[in-house]
Amino acid sequence: MPIPKDFASPIRMSAKERAFSQIQRWIIDGTLQPGEKLIDSELAETLGVSRTPIREAFQLLEVQGLVSMHPGKETKVTEVEKNDIFKMYSTMAALHALAAEVTSKIIVPGQIEQLRAINLEFASAINSGQVYQAMEMDEQFHNHIVELSDNPYVTTFSASLQIHIRRFKYVFLKQPITATHASVEEHDSIIKALESKDSDYAHVLMKQNFIRPMQELNEIL
Repeated sequence: MPIPKDFASPIRMSAKERAFSQIQRWIIDGTLQPGEKLIDSELAETLGVSRTPIREAFQLLEVQGLVSMHPGKETKVTEVEKNDIFKMYSTMAALHALAAEVTSKIIVPGQIEQLRAINLEFASAINSGQVYQAMEMDEQFHNHIVELSDNPYVTTFSASLQIHIRRFKYVFLKQPITATHASVEEHDSIIKALESKDSDYAHVLMKQNFIRPMQELNEIL
């Protein structure tokens, strides 16, 4: 099981939280491949914890659908099904389009500037080849709009889907800069629609921001 030795360990976390966070990241970025068997003793040694927090982390990851546990047998990273791209991205597009539509009616100038700042960091991460950082900034941009819409149902369902979309998104953001810069430009257009309080256009643009990578990912995979 190829586990890197030079990773940055999170601080101020319990052993279970640290194990959960790091294993989740390795699954998302492909360090731990779909279908790969996870060996708790090896992970425990690498992360500097006992096997108990590793097993507790496995339980949390199973709830998220990232691993499958078979007590007494093995724990494996779940497979990534290509057809799930359409199911997940289309659902996420609908949720975030609704959030953008609502947010456009209530957003204030200071919040617009926050979105611009996030998008600048997103572009910077792409230009410097920081794929995981780019993914996190992209999510921060979208999550900020969702939070501003003040709809707990959109927030909850979005967070659940986001975990799985991350596995596909990481693949997309590793593509050439010309492809990923389209996302930066789309974010800029969304910001302008929000600023002008054009709810219909914000809805359309946000939906497109998910549908385009969905279509491109389908071709890549």
